[in-house]
Amino acid sequence: MDLTRTSPITGVTSTIFIEGLTQEMIDRWKAGEMIQDALAGIPQELREFVMTGISPAEWNKMFPNEE
Repeated sequence: MDLTRTSPITGVTSTIFIEGLTQEMIDRWKAGEMIQDALAGIPQELREFVMTGISPAEWNKMFPNEE
């Protein structure tokens, strides 16, 4: 499913294809189910995009891995 969100940080609107995501899953989350349960099987960084509009690329730019 393609999902379009706008980042609250940059104001950039992005569309990302999230494999396995369904409207039913989004509806369950919006109805109050915990996102990790409603979107089971969806990677955490893509659940973050669903919730906030912050893309994985933006997240990595803000919080680079420190190894």
